[in-house]
Amino acid sequence: MNTPSPLTADLPPSANRRQFLQRFGMGLGGIALADLLNPTSSSYADSNNQTPRAIHHPPKAKRVIYLFQSGGPSQIDLFDHKPLLNKLHGKELPEHIRKGQRLTAMSGNQATLPLTGSPFKFKQHGQSGAWLSNLLPHTAKIADDICIIKSMHTEAINHGPGVTHLQTGSQFPGRPSIGAWLSYGLGSDNQNLPSFIVLVTKNKGGQPLVSRLWGNGFLPSKHQGVRFRSGKDPILYLSNPQGLDLTTRRRMLDTLKRLHELKNAESPDPLIENRIAQYELAFRMQSSIPNATNIADEPDHVINQYGKDARNPGTFAYNCLMARRLAERGVRFIQLYHQGWDQHGSLPRQLPNQCRETDQASAALVADLKQRGMLEDTLVIWGGEFGRTNYCQGKLTSSNFGRDHHPRCFSLWMAGGGIKPGISYGQTDPYGYNVASNPLHVHDFHATLLHLLGIDHERLTYKYQGRRFRLTDVHGHIAKPILA
Repeated sequence: MNTPSPLTADLPPSANRRQFLQRFGMGLGGIALADLLNPTSSSYADSNNQTPRAIHHPPKAKRVIYLFQSGGPSQIDLFDHKPLLNKLHGKELPEHIRKGQRLTAMSGNQATLPLTGSPFKFKQHGQSGAWLSNLLPHTAKIADDICIIKSMHTEAINHGPGVTHLQTGSQFPGRPSIGAWLSYGLGSDNQNLPSFIVLVTKNKGGQPLVSRLWGNGFLPSKHQGVRFRSGKDPILYLSNPQGLDLTTRRRMLDTLKRLHELKNAESPDPLIENRIAQYELAFRMQSSIPNATNIADEPDHVINQYGKDARNPGTFAYNCLMARRLAERGVRFIQLYHQGWDQHGSLPRQLPNQCRETDQASAALVADLKQRGMLEDTLVIWGGEFGRTNYCQGKLTSSNFGRDHHPRCFSLWMAGGGIKPGISYGQTDPYGYNVASNPLHVHDFHATLLHLLGIDHERLTYKYQGRRFRLTDVHGHIAKPILA
């Protein structure tokens, strides 16, 4: 005689298909819930997204630190040396260069578009001979460790769509961010910290940053970025309120778990499981976050390497140091945002200030990772959402000018994590207006990033509303020449 299955043992003979499936779902839900709340369970790692699920080939990088410069840094004044613009300074932008391309409303109605050379001096640095502006003296010291990409381009011409495009692969809100995709595909190397953490420079003006830029979109909510803030509480509401100790918090979570088990038994719901996983992670972070954010154990010479602001929580220098500490602890994707690069006017005065805030710490991060043997499997990225125009927005004077948004070409740099060091990739025309060789679209950038992490960008997908979505949408080519 056949022995009844545990899933059907107490079902009446007349049980229908729906009742069986409900019982089956309850069984799986109970197993998943138990695993989520029991780290010693054999399937805990997979159910809590702690082990890689999307490795398609051997990875070169294990983690990413993305230093996002919000506002659009001027490539012409930092990375893309254009002597012709200095020779033609004040002359009209030739129509055969512009080719009728779209301009923003801020400069599209100007009577003239005078070409504007850079007032900053460029020199070649390192064995690679990379051209860099004198605004970047510290980046110049790591010229042989970075790959400068000069042929980035995008369709987005305004900040909202531009930043959203770089961070989610779409100009339209609602898609998962890069970090959320990586959390979904690869999980975390540390079950006591989020796999995706965001740090924003404090007290910076500029275009607003909204939380959807590090959101999970249609992916489960446990994959969204967790923002760390400056001050004694890096994560809001993580600390126990007055009168509630750790033991009481544990008892509260255990009781909540039992209530969720009852609800899950009635109707299995992955949202409940995600919520429980987040509660449990928050509990574990109560001890892991203070350790990660306490820089008292950092030697003075290391802190000084990042700059005088590195002891001040919330500054870009402090956040760069924090990024290294989080990378050491297994955080998969660390996103830094630094605002203020939107120089529509007063560029000669404002751009040096931006560089003083970011240049030393950015270079120190690369050097620090290299010294610790971490650069080879940590991918560091520096760049914004688009570039700036080669012509002046507004009135050009002998001492002042501004540059408008320019999506046709812009620069960023990458280092470590399987990137070929000491090279420049792509070229723009002598006017710095169009890409002349080796164009790299946003989707190509994302495809290359995922490739370095061992992911085939066409295979990391998520089905939503009847369609399989991916970070690179339906595009994307790997930039093989920049791979080590």
